[in-house]
Amino acid sequence: MTSVDQKSSRLDEFLESPEKGLWKLAWPVMAGMGIQTLYTIVDMIFIGRLGGEAIAAIAFNMPLFFFVLGLTMGLGAGVTASIARFIGAKDKVNADNSAEHAVVMGVGISIILTIIVTIYGRDILLGIGAPESVIDLSWSYLRVICIGLPFMVLSAFFRSILVGEGDTKFPMTVAALGTVLNIILDPIFIFTLGLGVAGAAWATAISQITVFTIFIYMLFFKEHSYITFRLKDFSPSSYITKDIIKVGLPASMSMIIMSFGQLVFNRILIHFSTDAVAAYQISGRIDMVIFLPILSISYTLTTLVGMFFGSARMDKVKHIIYYGLSRSFMIAVVTSALVYFTAPKLVLLFTDIPYIQETAVTYLRLMAFVYPFVAIALPCGRILQGFGLGMPLLVITLIRVLLISSPLAIFFIFVQDRPLEWIWYSMMISTAVAFVVAVGWVMWALKKYSVQPTGVQHAKTQLKPNQ
Repeated sequence: MTSVDQKSSRLDEFLESPEKGLWKLAWPVMAGMGIQTLYTIVDMIFIGRLGGEAIAAIAFNMPLFFFVLGLTMGLGAGVTASIARFIGAKDKVNADNSAEHAVVMGVGISIILTIIVTIYGRDILLGIGAPESVIDLSWSYLRVICIGLPFMVLSAFFRSILVGEGDTKFPMTVAALGTVLNIILDPIFIFTLGLGVAGAAWATAISQITVFTIFIYMLFFKEHSYITFRLKDFSPSSYITKDIIKVGLPASMSMIIMSFGQLVFNRILIHFSTDAVAAYQISGRIDMVIFLPILSISYTLTTLVGMFFGSARMDKVKHIIYYGLSRSFMIAVVTSALVYFTAPKLVLLFTDIPYIQETAVTYLRLMAFVYPFVAIALPCGRILQGFGLGMPLLVITLIRVLLISSPLAIFFIFVQDRPLEWIWYSMMISTAVAFVVAVGWVMWALKKYSVQPTGVQHAKTQLKPNQ
């Protein structure tokens, strides 16, 4: 059986049993993200032993990290959706060409970002609010991270390509290997070699280079994937570029907006203290654990909705959307209860500073009430990407971050002089509004595509080879 036949049978398998297909794709994603989240937790525990200023130094790097992540994962979402729809339409030529476009984009983004951050990184950190007390620590971290930046970007594109073809196991295995290596190297560079915060960055950079090397070997030399990489045969296509960008650019912008939102909240929190920023970062790490299964389901829904939509099977599209959202909601209800009652013990893993503990616990217990709303709104954005719709996610994020949570937080703290927890209230309000908008948009899309031509006909008329 050829690789094409194997991949066709994978599509047929997903069509035959969407539920099994969802979990077959979701479990590897969950495992890989779980190990990655474990790393972020272990990393924060190690850095936390260096003190509150060390945590804050990393915190001021997070907006930059999310900016880069926004570009790569956003455009990667466009690649995933494009490849999934082409495979659903059984159009391998354009699926291959989409992947080749992704690699070219990744190289370009890597070069530009590395140059900018290397030259202007310290000034950027100062511009986003890093105080003099932590700027040296922040820059020592960012300067080293720049070394691994291009490898991180390209590896993210490789993962998006593989997820688009329905392979989540291999990319997540590779990512897991890199994460385990990072966890091993962290204490060596931070404590044994005495490099402190910069040591954490060295461990990360080495791990990113290792992951990239594995991807290059397996995809270009061993030809592991269904997608065939032949960059010498790369044919620039305006159709494919537009198909990727119409989903990828709004997704990138939405993540950049979230990065900006984190910047705003850091600036508001620094009004109280660097310990307040540290508490927010610790809470964010715990949030990542909570949303692991929900994120896994979300990423899987992009692939399955894209494939089923490309195959013109709206019955399967509706079925997998209902199934995915219902499971996501159930998981969130259970995890919300667990977090509410175990918050003090969870926070104690990261710090023994009373103020940071109290602030982080308050955040977690308040946000636990809106986690079920996030469990619906988050997958809805990815579902719409599967349809090839990128703007909804951008609009939802814009409403949540820039139009509601950030302005409300600024109003509560600087106008009404409210205590710190009112920042968390602003987040809760914006989450509820985002939930309503996201659900309404998915209902609109289902109604629209149930009565309009979709699938193979749509793909063939909108996305032509080599144009």
